[in-house]
Amino acid sequence: MKATRSFSVRPRLPQALAPLDDLAMNLRWSWDKPTRDLFRHIDPDVWEEGHHDPIGILGSVRYERLVELEANTDFIARLSEASHALQHSLEQDRWFQTRGPSPLRQVAYFSPEFGIAEALPQYSGGLGVLAGDHLKAACDLGVPLVGVGLFYRHGYFRQSLNADGWQQERYPALDPFAMAIRPVPDVRIEVNLAGTPLFARLWRADVGRIRLYLLDSDVDENHPDQRVVTDRLYGGDTEHRLRQEILLGIGGIRALESVGENPQIFHTNEGHAGFLGLERIRRLIHDHGLSFAEALEAVRAASIFTTHTPVPAGIDRFPRPLIERYFTEYAASCGIGFAELWALGRRPGNHEPDPEGEETFNMAYMGLHLACRSNGVSRLHGEVSRSMFSSLWPSVPEEEVPIGSITNGVHTATWVFPEMSDLLNRTLAPGWSHDNYGEWANLGDVPNHELWRVREQGRERLVTFARSHLRTSLAARGASLSDARWSEEALDPHTLTICFARRFATYKRANLLLSQPERLR
Repeated sequence: MKATRSFSVRPRLPQALAPLDDLAMNLRWSWDKPTRDLFRHIDPDVWEEGHHDPIGILGSVRYERLVELEANTDFIARLSEASHALQHSLEQDRWFQTRGPSPLRQVAYFSPEFGIAEALPQYSGGLGVLAGDHLKAACDLGVPLVGVGLFYRHGYFRQSLNADGWQQERYPALDPFAMAIRPVPDVRIEVNLAGTPLFARLWRADVGRIRLYLLDSDVDENHPDQRVVTDRLYGGDTEHRLRQEILLGIGGIRALESVGENPQIFHTNEGHAGFLGLERIRRLIHDHGLSFAEALEAVRAASIFTTHTPVPAGIDRFPRPLIERYFTEYAASCGIGFAELWALGRRPGNHEPDPEGEETFNMAYMGLHLACRSNGVSRLHGEVSRSMFSSLWPSVPEEEVPIGSITNGVHTATWVFPEMSDLLNRTLAPGWSHDNYGEWANLGDVPNHELWRVREQGRERLVTFARSHLRTSLAARGASLSDARWSEEALDPHTLTICFARRFATYKRANLLLSQPERLR
């Protein structure tokens, strides 16, 4: 008999420990060291083995341990301090609030993946990590932003090596009720997939003061084939990807409306969510009586598009028959023919097949067509993008193609390791992790030997972690203790080591690491 609901049971916390629930359910813990240290203190082993998951800690802690913690005055004091810090961070004015009145009400940020924490595995690589850092930075700066994505029931695969050294993948089933997300009650989102309705529920994650909404198709109203639309990140065939992107873009706009969010600006992180522009056009036509041309201009005026890939192979493209099947009726609902909709994903005046021999709808083209501002993710990538997409503006010189660049950054508090953080706390003003670069003026006063010592500590920690991970991997592959002994000397913290920490897809160009051997020497 199939279960209709999954339950995650957590022990009821004593009153003195009740703030742990609020701390665990707000992903601010992922970059707040005092809060992370609190949960680590409850059970260090479970913390390390369970991917640093506060919800997992609270779900596994023994009652006797809770009694111990309740009687620990130092722990209770630290808990009270962390709880007040969370509340203060949610209420205090930040950079955005202190710069005077602003007409900006809210920005909606759409992304197919968000890398916020290991305990919320809804990401695969740099695109998602950037999106997660984007939300965290918006929180620190007080920027009014709301995130929209999909909830993947199996996330992205976890990989391991078998005894012969071949990669194996597994997709562990995720229990959303055992994660730092909440169901949004009484909300169902509906989109049309080639004549068949697809329903989705909403989950909400709190990233500090930022709300992130995730659409999930695994609901009873859907046919089994429909329930798996959001099963895996970047899984399935071309049609499966199209269904995901329809739900993300069109369903995402409907989700925001259903929960009362009213953004003025819409930012798409790559082309996966590009269909949100079509839904906004349709709504302007239906709700305000605009023509298609007027609605198109209105949508452009409030849209931003970020492109990440430097090669065409990294861009989603869908064959014409598939787009016709899913969007002919949708085009009619906008009062236009399919040809006008199709043109949004094509080069101007291009009716020829792509080099692969078929006509395809290019999601990056649509993102650029529907945005007033577009950017690459570094100055060099901006140049590459202007060259790669110059055919969209045939009468414009390549150097004037309207694609700018904003160099990817990172969320400082997430990525600075503890020893470096301690050094900066001693050297810089208190707001160094989230205030502007003026707070970094004293960095030049740090003695070189002290900075180098901290860097060495970081390398030692990295090598220790890598060796431990290697030992675990070798044991899982059946290696004997003697065969695994070499892992104790793997890597050298005093030797330059260059790694390729990306998916090993062809377009990622791993061979670039070895393309200039003289520079490596």
